[in-house]
Amino acid sequence: MIDRLADAGIPIDRCCRVLGVARQHYYRVKRKPLTQSELRRQWLTGLIREVHVTSRGTYGYRRVHAELTMAMGVTVSDKTVFKLMHQAGIYGLPGPARIKRLRGVVTADDLVNRKSSPAPA
Repeated sequence: MIDRLADAGIPIDRCCRVLGVARQHYYRVKRKPLTQSELRRQWLTGLIREVHVTSRGTYGYRRVHAELTMAMGVTVSDKTVFKLMHQAGIYGLPGPARIKRLRGVVTADDLVNRKSSPAPA
């Protein structure tokens, strides 16, 4: 957040003061190297974006997970794929519409109420 504001031209000192963050803490966090798990999450997010774009934005987390594990051979859990897709704002298309079945309601066999007779021979 502070980096975005600084890119907009607001001084870092003012950003830290407004957000209630110590300036030293901001610089300490900024200098800290990424951990292995953070690097893996960033890498997986890139792969997920790639699979999602390849599917023309239709795949949800289940299909993306299947594509990663079966086609690409990446070992990852479906919960991790769901979490990373949610954090990145990647969503698939909704599934097929469900047909609601009415129980105990009598419906007409012929909804148009046609009255036809066989053609004379």
